[in-house]
Amino acid sequence: MDKIWLRSYPPGVPHDVDPSQYRSLNELFEASFRQNAREPVTVCMNEWMTYGQLDRLSQALGAYLQSLGLSTGARVAIMLPNLPQFPVTMAGVLRAGYTCVNVNPLYTARELEHQLKDSGAEAIVILENFAHTLEAVIERTQIQHVVLASMGDLLGFWYGHWITFAVRHLAKMVPSFKLPLDGRTVVSFTHAIDQGQALSLKPADVHHDSIAFLQYTGGTTGLSKGAILTHGNVIAATLQAEAWFTPALDKIGDVRSANHIMALPLYHIFALTLMLLVIRHGAHATLIPNPRDIPKFVETLKSRPFHMLPAVNTLFNGLLNNPRFRQLDFSTLVLSQAGGMAASEGTARQWQKVTGCAMIEGWGMSETCAIGTNNPVTNTEFTGTIGLPLPSIDIAIKDDDGHSLPLGSTGEICIKGPNVMKGYYNKPEENAKTFTADGYMRTGDVGIMDERGYIRIVDRKKDMIIVSGFNVYPTELDNVISLCPGVLECATVGVPDEHSGEAIKVYVVRSDPTLTEEAVLRYCHDNLTGYKRPKYIEFRDELPKSAVGKILRRELRQK
Repeated sequence: MDKIWLRSYPPGVPHDVDPSQYRSLNELFEASFRQNAREPVTVCMNEWMTYGQLDRLSQALGAYLQSLGLSTGARVAIMLPNLPQFPVTMAGVLRAGYTCVNVNPLYTARELEHQLKDSGAEAIVILENFAHTLEAVIERTQIQHVVLASMGDLLGFWYGHWITFAVRHLAKMVPSFKLPLDGRTVVSFTHAIDQGQALSLKPADVHHDSIAFLQYTGGTTGLSKGAILTHGNVIAATLQAEAWFTPALDKIGDVRSANHIMALPLYHIFALTLMLLVIRHGAHATLIPNPRDIPKFVETLKSRPFHMLPAVNTLFNGLLNNPRFRQLDFSTLVLSQAGGMAASEGTARQWQKVTGCAMIEGWGMSETCAIGTNNPVTNTEFTGTIGLPLPSIDIAIKDDDGHSLPLGSTGEICIKGPNVMKGYYNKPEENAKTFTADGYMRTGDVGIMDERGYIRIVDRKKDMIIVSGFNVYPTELDNVISLCPGVLECATVGVPDEHSGEAIKVYVVRSDPTLTEEAVLRYCHDNLTGYKRPKYIEFRDELPKSAVGKILRRELRQK
């Protein structure tokens, strides 16, 4: 099909990008580190880190990891919130020639165990606050090397020590733990850096086809899958974001002066790609370790001009509901990028009224290195669509047999481009179902494209639930909740929620009539990450089923 969307591109946005300008992400890093050595790259709790410091620290951590004898391409898990330790670790792992496995720090032991075992990670860099979770599973994984970070490690000598002390002893946010050795190495983040500074980082032989990230995403089987993202994939996604954002960035003048707000977690592909764009530009990012603390978040925004604010709909809502936020100076804000979940028109209208900056909605997946389609950043109002395919991306609307449908037809949104993953890690059967014969990736979203190339999602082919921008798969929850004592069978669905977009509701048939809602919720609290926990429990005598015994979720959703 003719790329009709190109006619809708804003002036100055190229039709294609050229990922070949970098052989690897390491080349991108090193070019930026040389050019911007004295410039700031992050600020966190008012403590700044320069590109020169990021260069030296990531070299040291990379050299330390190499000294452990890990083979090229070895998987290193990163279980960190938005702290300076994250970009140092990410760059260090990649520069050493290894693969980053991003892990949600709030994972339960069950979830962490699956991801570590599935990826085959041999080392992990983890904030000590979450080490007790690792303790519970480490002996059933291949992890042989642990680097323990503390909250204040890179926040200056005096302030950093104070923050670490306060987190450990005043707030008591570090549960006690004891990591078994049995041949494993367990060192502090600062000790690893100190050791690495006495070593030399050996150049890594990586290229476009080398794996940069195993980015885990939910699966209909109930187990998360690792999307294989190569250096070439991630470079392409970074350049696509840069090309698309150019009309907004031009308003700033020198892009190196831009302040990008990083409130979304860096382990999530959306924020990760935007952090790489920051490094590409030599700009800086304000790291927000806990965006749920809206008053503190607003105080951070008040402290200096900010230019780009990516967020999910719920975060935009949370800011709008804070009276102090409405008093901020928004004169420098050039881009409010919405993604991760559907943006609501009501929130978008209110956001534009308060800030004077239109909310720009996009769509993407871990499998597409974040943004696949986006509304033009020149838009002055909310469209209710997911926008146009980005440069070098093809979108086709296909039927179940993989045939492209005529314009205006409803079908599955399928995507092809240099940013699209190579497949799921160790999942050949899944990959065979995911890609069409002509090389498009099936997304599971059902949509329609209009005559201008704008795409609107009308339904989800899968039963996925999106809670505050996070994908939740009902089968996983059913598998977990079915193990709760007293549960005979259960079915999970998403229901509309004004705060999180969707909330989780679980229908339960009891084997024990004394089972209470509180008991089920307590079991979910112990076994599921926060965003996967149900908000509603409803007990039933039976669940609607098909003739072959399959639970009919659609009937539950309709009710």
